[in-house]
Amino acid sequence: MASKRGKQTVRDMFLSLVLIVAAAGVIYVFVPHDDKADPVRTVDYRVELATARRAAPYPVAAPSGLPEGWKATSVSYDGAEGSSWHLGFIDPDGRYVAVEQSTTPVKAYVPDVSQDAEDTGRTETVAGQEWQYWKGAKYDALVLNAEGSTTVVTGSAPKEQLAAMAAALTTS
Repeated sequence: MASKRGKQTVRDMFLSLVLIVAAAGVIYVFVPHDDKADPVRTVDYRVELATARRAAPYPVAAPSGLPEGWKATSVSYDGAEGSSWHLGFIDPDGRYVAVEQSTTPVKAYVPDVSQDAEDTGRTETVAGQEWQYWKGAKYDALVLNAEGSTTVVTGSAPKEQLAAMAAALTTS
C-alpha cells in the first residue's frame, strides 16, 4: 500500500479550513460576551491615597465631590521619583484628566506629565487660587506651585473640565 504523504490536494486543505472556521464560529456563538459593557476599567484609589498621604512630604491632593460621570482609571505613588502622586480620571465626556503632584521642579516636571505643554504666562483663578495655564498640542494643564510641591491638573479635556477637577481637589 503506497503512502498518502505528499499527495494531499487543494480540496483537502479547503475542507480543513471549512472545519476550522465552523469550529471557531461555534465557539464564538457559545462564549458569552457583552458588547454594551463599558471598556473603561475603574479603580478604587482610597487605599493608595491614604498611603500616599502618610508617605509624601507634601499634602496629597485628591478630588472630593465630583459630579456623577467621572471615573478614576489609574493611581500610583512613587516615593523615590520626586515623591510623585498620580491619579487619572475619565471625565463624563470620555476625555482624560489627571492629577499629578511631585517635589520635582516645575520646569522639569510639568512638561513631563503634560505631554510637553508650555507655560502661556496666563493664570486662571480656581477656587480662590491662582493656577498657571499651560497649553500643549496634546494636553493642557493647570499648574499650582506651592512650597515644596507642584500640583498639575492635566489632560485632553477642555480647560473647563480641568478647572472643575482643580476646584474639587482637597488635601484632607
